[in-house]
Amino acid sequence: MDSFPTHKIRNVALVGHGAAGKTTLVEALLLCSGAITRLGRVEDGSTTTDFDPEEVKRGISLGLAMAPIEWKGHKINLLDCPGYADFFSEVEAALSVADLAVFVVSAVEGIEVQTEAAWRLAEERAIPRMVFVSKLDRERAGFERTLDQLRSVFGAGIAPLELPIGAESEFRGIADLLTDTAITYDGGKATTGEIPPEMEELEHQVHDNLVEGIVVADDDLTARYLEGDTPTPKELEDTLAKGVAAASVFPVVCGSATKGIAIDRLADFICEIGTSPLDRPAIKVDAGGTTQEVSPDASQPPLAYVFKTIADPYVGKLSVFKVLTGTLRPDAVLVNSRAHADERLHTLFTLKGKEQIPVKELCAGDIGAVAKLTNTITGDTLAPKGTPVSVPPPEITPPALSIAIVPRSKGDEDKLMTALHKLCDEDPALSVRRDDETRQTLLSGSGETHLAIVLERLNRKFGVDVDTEEVKVPYRETISSSAEAEGKYKKQTGGHGQFGIANIRIEPQERGAGFVFEDAIVGGAIPRQFIPAVEKGIAETMSTGGVRGFPVVDVKVTLYDGKFHAVDSSEMSFKMAGSIGFKEAMAKADPVLLEPISLLEVTVPIAHQGDIMGDLNSRRGRVQGTDPVGNGEQKITACVPTAEIMRYAIDLRSLTGGRGRFTVTHDHYDLVPPHLVDKIATPQAEAAAH
Repeated sequence: MDSFPTHKIRNVALVGHGAAGKTTLVEALLLCSGAITRLGRVEDGSTTTDFDPEEVKRGISLGLAMAPIEWKGHKINLLDCPGYADFFSEVEAALSVADLAVFVVSAVEGIEVQTEAAWRLAEERAIPRMVFVSKLDRERAGFERTLDQLRSVFGAGIAPLELPIGAESEFRGIADLLTDTAITYDGGKATTGEIPPEMEELEHQVHDNLVEGIVVADDDLTARYLEGDTPTPKELEDTLAKGVAAASVFPVVCGSATKGIAIDRLADFICEIGTSPLDRPAIKVDAGGTTQEVSPDASQPPLAYVFKTIADPYVGKLSVFKVLTGTLRPDAVLVNSRAHADERLHTLFTLKGKEQIPVKELCAGDIGAVAKLTNTITGDTLAPKGTPVSVPPPEITPPALSIAIVPRSKGDEDKLMTALHKLCDEDPALSVRRDDETRQTLLSGSGETHLAIVLERLNRKFGVDVDTEEVKVPYRETISSSAEAEGKYKKQTGGHGQFGIANIRIEPQERGAGFVFEDAIVGGAIPRQFIPAVEKGIAETMSTGGVRGFPVVDVKVTLYDGKFHAVDSSEMSFKMAGSIGFKEAMAKADPVLLEPISLLEVTVPIAHQGDIMGDLNSRRGRVQGTDPVGNGEQKITACVPTAEIMRYAIDLRSLTGGRGRFTVTHDHYDLVPPHLVDKIATPQAEAAAH
């Protein structure tokens, strides 16, 4: 593929709810441009951008995929985004490099949850937007209904540029509101003609409204229009393009991907009124503590931002990047600003689905890929030597659901962590950690489907099999009163024996104060060299578990007396004496169970506020407050026992129809209510004890 100058490049993310028709639209654009010779189908896994076995199996997009097309002297980099909530991080990645977002909205289902979520994100990042109303050839498709919904949900900036000619199975073309002409399609061939008589009145009315909406953005055009001068379609397009670039006008076009109706016009609009990298604000980069602005200038030294990593066990790691400035050529050597390591970019590619197409150069604003960068991960910046700048990576929604995984065999255990870290490099929404307290390996992701896909890829890509188990809650124990005990360790063997006695007193501490050890020995009752051993024995016993087998916290231990033997005493004997004494004292000090309490922030539409607060109360939550956050949403802050929200990602989705989102952080530990103490799973306590 040839190199294109920056002003001829369009980076377009296709976003929307699952099954709205994004992947089929990409396929139709590829076919229309001549990049492919037949239209692939999502149902049989033959599309260009759904190529992973897991995508083919489920018939849905699971990851961000790319496909470039050439159209009338332009290069359009199509970014096909998943439409399901579990894979929203892929939308976040695409919108970090897209210069235009095309929202694909089904004329049958209308606006759905993930369309709203993606619009909210694009709005936060001030990304220019267009809407393509799809599936107009389907039964129950309604353009006017969908347009009314777009205006209701997304506001006054919605501007239809086309009206459909015919409905459902009779849908055959569009009325162009800018030129007052009709374009009909037969077997993919377009014919331009007059507006059908039955549509003339409606078309002229919508045309006049559109022209009035466009000219108000330009004072000269407004003055001419008021004097009776009708702007030309080219003048209207140029003014419209400014509104699109400013993210204040959102054109609406329509068509059918499966029938090839108006797909060429979508490509035209992307090139004519869509934003190029030059139309976007300069990118802010961190230059050693100061902020600089970078614009896409092909004559400058090259700077690239890696927004996606693809882990392949055979090809190796593939880093997908956007050239922020300069011109990138094969064998260029850039510096990874995070790792401070040189990276040689050998062969440069553009990606068409899974196909890698070598390119000779990539100009500022273009998107490409390179294989086998040793030190580079998603979010890294590749900068010229001597220019240590980095792009602050966009915020990624933190993982919402965790599962515990156990390798199925010794062979799986050896490969597990290496494979998981490769998958985490590929997917920023995925994280893995070892919880030393519960002795579990925790895999965290966006939801059930996301984690199920990860486990399938773990097996397919790396040959690792795992079993899953419930995530254990890290309960702890403490005491509620003071107690004393004598720890005696006496053992006689053939040679030297073991002898040590430690008298200790334990007292409760304030919550979160931790472990305090006080040496109150006087008169040499225990030699100084053995006192640290007593403390060590107590500390180890606290960590391995108290009466119920959970770690003990917030206790003060005073060593106030003891006895030793000149020959048989040793560090080991006093370590054991400290352990024995602590166990006996703990049992007498009214031990209590502590549970972790999480700080939960839930953002939901106001209509769901009552349901959420009632649900939080049923989970023993304490609501701290509510705050409006705009767009008709409310943020509810509550402290909730961690055990009650282990699967909150699933429950919240069910309660709000997918319109709620939340963040959760550990806040503190608190007493488990007495009536629940005995209900805590015994197997978990036993596991913690061992």
